[in-house]
Amino acid sequence: MTTALDSWEPPEPALSVRQVLALERVLAGEPEVVAGAARLDRPVRWVHVAEAADVGVMLTGGEMVLTTGVLLAGDEDKQAEYVRSLHRAEAAAVVLGLGRAFPATPDAMRRVAERCGLPMVVLHRPFPFAQLTEEVQSRLVRRKFAAVSLSESVRTELTALITAGAPLQRLLDEVARHSACPVVVTNLAHRVLATAGERPAVDDVLRDWERISRQAGGSEGTGWIRAELGGRGERWGRIVLCGHRGDTATGRLLADRAAEAIVLHRMLGGTAGSWEEQSAQGLLTDLVSGVVPARQLLPRARAAGLPVNRRTFVPLVVRDRTPGQLDRVLRLLGLPGIAAELVDGATAVLLSLPRDQDAVALTAHFASRVRAGSGTVVAAADARTDWDDVPAGLREAQHVADAVADSSTVLDLPDVVRLRDVHLRGLIRLLRDDPYVQSFAERELDGLLRASDDDLLAVLRTYLATGRNKSRTAQLHHVSRPALYRRLEAIQTRLGVDLDDFEQAASVHIALLAHDAQQG
Repeated sequence: MTTALDSWEPPEPALSVRQVLALERVLAGEPEVVAGAARLDRPVRWVHVAEAADVGVMLTGGEMVLTTGVLLAGDEDKQAEYVRSLHRAEAAAVVLGLGRAFPATPDAMRRVAERCGLPMVVLHRPFPFAQLTEEVQSRLVRRKFAAVSLSESVRTELTALITAGAPLQRLLDEVARHSACPVVVTNLAHRVLATAGERPAVDDVLRDWERISRQAGGSEGTGWIRAELGGRGERWGRIVLCGHRGDTATGRLLADRAAEAIVLHRMLGGTAGSWEEQSAQGLLTDLVSGVVPARQLLPRARAAGLPVNRRTFVPLVVRDRTPGQLDRVLRLLGLPGIAAELVDGATAVLLSLPRDQDAVALTAHFASRVRAGSGTVVAAADARTDWDDVPAGLREAQHVADAVADSSTVLDLPDVVRLRDVHLRGLIRLLRDDPYVQSFAERELDGLLRASDDDLLAVLRTYLATGRNKSRTAQLHHVSRPALYRRLEAIQTRLGVDLDDFEQAASVHIALLAHDAQQG
């Protein structure tokens, strides 16, 4: 298959005016910038020696023009027109060798150059222009060769990764390694889909992402270099090298190579939508785990499009609904939030609501739309107004969802299930990793666990869940009352308890809930 990767040509490399003036051979001529000092980072594509007054017609842009001014001496109008001609031709700079024609800087040329923003440099010592031309041209040729080599290296590495089925993140990591700066992929609304680079540097870039990306994203002079993502006449995103410190041509090369690889990656199976889900999943997973402090995740949340300033956050966990389905409900109701899959069919949702809105009512409205008459569980923690409290809220919602998953009364629960709705089962879920609780469960159930009698454990579980209702238990296990009595007797003998005693039965019930919670 032929792709854009096969026909791509690297951009023409360039030196800046500042870099040319810093060359040892040029320094020997004692250069002095007399105009356009703010434009010294302009790229120099070529060096051209020209004395003719209408030099502009011979240029194509990006040239540093060298002159002694011999044909301009004594005529200020010609001097001014010479500079204006260079400006119209988009020359990079003009270098005037002082000597017999001009023993000092001509004011007419300097004034026009300053007005046009054209860098003007004078050389105070005699200087062979041929040396400067040779030096710059040889350096440009070497840079062109280096650019071609880098182009082939990047092309080979990214193509190999795509062929091997590598995820998008692996491609971006490779681009970040070559560019030595943060790399960001966004959709057209500037919402961040993926990032790569050193984490502190990425976080600095994302801290005020939308503002700085819109201001700096189109200015390559700041080191922000971007390439559009799309195909067949349709754009759907962009990749941005943020603060690239190499020359602009190399940065454009890397950005273009990366863009082509991303588009090809998408063609072979990825979608922009899935990248948005991956971004939300990474953020919510890090929040739930607590490995990264919540405060450090704020830049990622903002860049993902989640409002975080003066908001009320509602952590939710929903069972048996995909992130895509929940995103559609959020859009339908106009609720700001993100959704991402966790584990075991659970999807985390984080609502971000204005503080003047009724968070309880909006959460209930969202839950009723999600459930829509089904047995879907929507578990929630109480609303948070402090971002630092969001991780604990998400974990609480996850505990509630886990507790409800073990319950036989899901359909009797409210649309939004909270910790208070799952009572003892919820408390046990929260404490299941406590070593004292684990030890208690093992000790209380030891007689059954050592025997590995799953049938008796199931009977005990049903008997206690039904409030020690023997008839209901026998019915649910499809056994006769006498057969159930024999099994209950065996359970009591192995555990050494009297299940007719409320306190002993409660102790066994708590131990069984803890055991089930620990087993997941």
